[in-house]
Amino acid sequence: QVQLVESGGGLVQFGGSLRLACAASGSIFSINGMRWYRQAPGKQRELVAALTRGGSPNYADSVKGRFTISRDNAKNTVYLQMNSLKPEDTAVYYCNAVNVRTTRWGNGHDYWGQGTQVTVSS
Repeated sequence: QVQLVESGGGLVQFGGSLRLACAASGSIFSINGMRWYRQAPGKQRELVAALTRGGSPNYADSVKGRFTISRDNAKNTVYLQMNSLKPEDTAVYYCNAVNVRTTRWGNGHDYWGQGTQVTVSS
C-alpha cells in the first residue's frame, strides 16, 4: 500500500512564503510523475504544478514565477515552494503521485494525499 502525506501548510500573510512537502511511503519501485493540485471553496480542483521523473516542471499560469516544484527521488518526496503568496492562493493543496509502480513489471497506479490547508491573509 502506498501512502502520500503532505505537510507544510498553514496561515501566512500576503506576500509571504510557504514550503509544502509530500512524502510517498510504502513498497515503491518507481514514481513517474508528481503533481500538486489545489481546491478552493466552491471551485474545482486545479493543477498547480507537475514534475515528471527527469522532466521539466510545468506550472499553472497563475503561479508561474512564484511557485517552484522539485522532487527528491531518493526520498520519494515532492516539494512546492510558494513565494509571493496572494489571498487567491488560499486553498487545500493536494499531492498526486502518478503511475506508481510497486514492482518493476507491475501496473502503475495513481495516489492522492489527504490535503493540507494553505490560507493567505490580506
